[in-house]
Amino acid sequence: MLSLINRYEILETINMISKENLDIRTITMGISLGDCASEDINRLCDKIYDKITKKAERLVKTGEDIEKEYGIPIINKRISVTPIAQVAAAADGDYVKIAKIMDKAATEVGVNFIGGYSALVHKGYTKSDRKLIESIPEALAETTYVCSSVNIGTTKAGINMDAVAQMGHIIKRSANLTADSGGTACAKLVVFCNAVEDNPFMAGAFLGSGEPECVINVGVSGPGVVQSAVKKIGPAASFGEVAEIIKKTAFKITRMGQLVATEASKRLGVEFGIVDLSLAPTPAIGDSVAHILEEMGLEKCGTHGTTAALAILNDAVKKGGIMASSYVGGLSGAFIPVSEDAGMISAVQCGALSLDKLEAMTCVCSVGLDMIVIPGDTSADTISAIIADEAAIGMINNKTTAVRIIPAPNKKVGDFVEFGGLLGKGPVMPVNEYGSSLFISRGGRIPAPIHSLRN
Repeated sequence: MLSLINRYEILETINMISKENLDIRTITMGISLGDCASEDINRLCDKIYDKITKKAERLVKTGEDIEKEYGIPIINKRISVTPIAQVAAAADGDYVKIAKIMDKAATEVGVNFIGGYSALVHKGYTKSDRKLIESIPEALAETTYVCSSVNIGTTKAGINMDAVAQMGHIIKRSANLTADSGGTACAKLVVFCNAVEDNPFMAGAFLGSGEPECVINVGVSGPGVVQSAVKKIGPAASFGEVAEIIKKTAFKITRMGQLVATEASKRLGVEFGIVDLSLAPTPAIGDSVAHILEEMGLEKCGTHGTTAALAILNDAVKKGGIMASSYVGGLSGAFIPVSEDAGMISAVQCGALSLDKLEAMTCVCSVGLDMIVIPGDTSADTISAIIADEAAIGMINNKTTAVRIIPAPNKKVGDFVEFGGLLGKGPVMPVNEYGSSLFISRGGRIPAPIHSLRN
């Protein structure tokens, strides 16, 4: 009966799919690599390759079958794995080898991305964490599908400012090694505060230590659907009415994700984890979070009132989604990646949207400063300071925040960098001209806030 109910609910969304860019953004299979550990790095790589290719051999085919059967676009099929810094802790050798074998496995099974070339250093480093972080630029430059993340803070632990300082340099190196493509390695690297264990979205997906051996997590999308719903009720509707229509729309979107997740889990014989109901935009016209905010009455995203509008949107999406599935997780809310959102790009171009305003917006939405392109000559310390600001928002507000920033080599404010696909194109945004070097050089750990003691 549940399957029949879900099928009926999907029929209600056909118009959303055909006219409003509704899709399943990703089916992500999480795979634990804990049993792959070995002191021999070559043996470790063999075990990683064998496990990924065995567990995920039917992932892409299953996603394609569900697409055909239900008429639901499934844009990406992805894999997340146990943070490699943990898996490789006993191994001696060059960790870039592991990144390359992950890339080879991703190619073999046909997925779009594989995440988990990651380290969790919010309270301090292990030797393996240091090795992995130092290898990130080369690993991302020499692979196609591998994504990396580093968690540098939590509400419970505070912020590891030594790691924050280091990540500024890692990002710069990553950009310079891929200068011929605008610094695209940085588009595959996220720096987190309060990273979650079940995130299906890239570039920050990894499989946390509390997760099953193998699990299916689904990320839905649908900014175009929400924009259309807000448009239909017109400019005279109250904020309560706006919130209500967004909530109802998010419910329908999430039910579709629930169906896909359940079907994929059953067909693959893998546990169902969560549905992440994030509104993830694309560069396509009609698929923009910025345009939803403008439909609420803002002349341009970034003007005064934008943060309030985004807060309404994010809250209503969560309320609608949580009623549609008992297992909502991941990041779940509204993403604001500049290069991936046609409305955000337009707002930056006309001067309505700045880096400072984006930072304010991250206080009330999912994740943080995402796919931001800045001048190539921006210093590592400035990048670290941007990360520190965003991490502080996450730490104090007990929410996930992140930075995916691209110092595009040889580019200046006003230039554009073409990334292609879902990554879109990024307008180069200005950063504050005043320095933060002395602040970043202090090092150590910013203490956790007082409310971290709640127990």
